Amino acid sequence: MTNKVHKATLPVIALSLMTVVSAVASLNLALPSIARDFGASQTQLTWIVDAYTVVFSGLLLFAGALSDKYGRKKLLMIGLSIYFCSSLFGLFVNNTNNLIAMRIVMGIGAACIMPSTLSIITSSFPESERPKAVGVWIGVAGGGAIIGLFGTAFLMRYFSWHSFFALNLTLASLAFVGSTKFIPNSIVENRSLDHLGGIFSVIGIGGLVFGIIEGPERGWLNLVTILGFIVGSISLILFGFYESRNVNPLLDLRIFKNRAFSAGVLSITVQFFGQFGFIFVILQYLQFLIGYSPWNAVIRLLPLPFILLPVARISGELSKKMPQKYLGSVGLAIYAFGILQFSNLGLELSYSRFLVALVFMASGMALAATPATTAITSSMPIHKQGVASAVNDTAREVGSALGVAIVGAALNTKYREVMLPAVKNLPADIADRVSSSIAFTSSPMSMESSDSFEKLRNLAFSGFQSGISFSLKWVSAIALLAALSILILAPSRRSEY
Repeated sequence: MTNKVHKATLPVIALSLMTVVSAVASLNLALPSIARDFGASQTQLTWIVDAYTVVFSGLLLFAGALSDKYGRKKLLMIGLSIYFCSSLFGLFVNNTNNLIAMRIVMGIGAACIMPSTLSIITSSFPESERPKAVGVWIGVAGGGAIIGLFGTAFLMRYFSWHSFFALNLTLASLAFVGSTKFIPNSIVENRSLDHLGGIFSVIGIGGLVFGIIEGPERGWLNLVTILGFIVGSISLILFGFYESRNVNPLLDLRIFKNRAFSAGVLSITVQFFGQFGFIFVILQYLQFLIGYSPWNAVIRLLPLPFILLPVARISGELSKKMPQKYLGSVGLAIYAFGILQFSNLGLELSYSRFLVALVFMASGMALAATPATTAITSSMPIHKQGVASAVNDTAREVGSALGVAIVGAALNTKYREVMLPAVKNLPADIADRVSSSIAFTSSPMSMESSDSFEKLRNLAFSGFQSGISFSLKWVSAIALLAALSILILAPSRRSEY
């Protein structure tokens, strides 16, 4: 391990991480504009976001193994190159299907970048400096999403939503240049790669998320939806069976017997399940229901990184003395309380209430994330830090993908429950447009009268708000249950990691 790390190494790692994180969240801001420009349904909007995270999360374990075998710096730079090229294409994308395809390619690049960033920290920084560096990584991983949203919102004040990709392109370029000079390389794993395990993990995660996303629109008992769940479940079962018998597994499943490791994975998954589900719905709430522009919507979320980043630094210091059992469970409980406050937002915004909820949510996440990540990386040897980082990132991205999919599905289901009875007498094309997305409320439509449109619009607002409340209450309950589980499951001493 290197005892002296260049001062620019951590900023370059942070910039590389920001490239990935901003692309996960920032496109949420453009969803209303995309819905209007391309006529995308609510399900298509979910896929625009989740096509990236499904591929990203599915490939992370395999990418982590690649970084250990061929070098973390090398894989980081390959990922940044893929990111640059796909973002360049994104500047000119002109339909929903091409946009989804381009997001898939970006997900491949992201899978190369993200495990390399954390494994470089855990393998290169001295043990005394590692918690602080991990705290910075956590702060960027959480707060970077909002900073990316802010940059996208600024660009959208003057340009079309395609300018989102200009931000990705710029970040990838700067990170690539910095990586060539300031990122150390390391190759510590010479065993054969587990290609079949990688295939099973991608199909398994992809199948389950596909079923969750398609269920509200196709129907939960629809053959296509059921096939998604069946294929995903069988692939994950095969992954577990194959990995438990493989001499060189992609992921040694015995590590989950380590209580600190398992509690850390659970915590990270739930945190990002909630955060990205929240971002997915709250930006639509602020723009569709409250009527804010993208810029004014993201301004309301801007305090989040300024809460999360300093609290993450504090959590890094606290985690040296307090085990995940206590610090992590308290953080998740605070996080759950913040999400619960967001579920009570009405059709008129009280920003003071919104800000209080934001403080609780961000502080809780920052307190929980650092001890969880430290527990995961400390549970695996130095020569497996690429895989350890990939497990942490996989938990994060699976949580993100499931958060968008499940929260989006809950929102979509509630919305359609409210709207379908009201549109049964409308022409089929209008009925489908109204029941599939709230975007119709800000687009001109051919209706019998303006009064009819206004009644439909008000009903849509009510149904959408009900869906947001329902989905976020479930997120809060899941976070609270996870807090109790970690309090019971995690070891009481850091020496047991």
